[in-house]
Amino acid sequence: MNHHHGSVEVITGSMFCGKTDEMIRRLRRAIIARQKVQVFKHAFDDRYDAVKVVSHAGSELDAVPIKDTADLRARIEADTTVVGIDEAQFLDDGIIALVNELAERGVRVIVGGLDTDFRAEPFGPMPTLIAQAEQVDKLQAICMVCGEPAARTQRLVDGQPAHYNAEVVAVGAAELYEARCRKCHQVPRG
Repeated sequence: MNHHHGSVEVITGSMFCGKTDEMIRRLRRAIIARQKVQVFKHAFDDRYDAVKVVSHAGSELDAVPIKDTADLRARIEADTTVVGIDEAQFLDDGIIALVNELAERGVRVIVGGLDTDFRAEPFGPMPTLIAQAEQVDKLQAICMVCGEPAARTQRLVDGQPAHYNAEVVAVGAAELYEARCRKCHQVPRG
């Protein structure tokens, strides 16, 4: 089934909120509907598998690792009707134009990624993708400190909150990060 109108769907939120599970669910439904689906992930995100999108909960789907937007563009096949892009916050700003170009060509584009970094500041191209999308789903995790809904990602260094001046990108999972609510999220400065 071909789409008559393209669209952009963004699935966002903190780490451990289920973004990748939700993206995989949507992509599997498209596969069941016999749509031509291609899935991409950034090549340096090899936490669980180099050639699969894998959620923290263990769901997985084959994916093509890419190093940047130009690499992704070169790998999109002409008859693809659904494109999934996981961890889009790691991509360059060229992803914004490509996602919009695909949607204008009639492709359904499903983008997953963190909306904010460990400092709770906008992360990479995600804010623009969120603003331009037809559909945005911001999921919440559970705060690992108090149990309330969590919308932030806490980076830990030796069990303590990472300093504001730490590198923004550090690929990891539960050993480096926790979901936290606004009250429990900490980013030491000074």
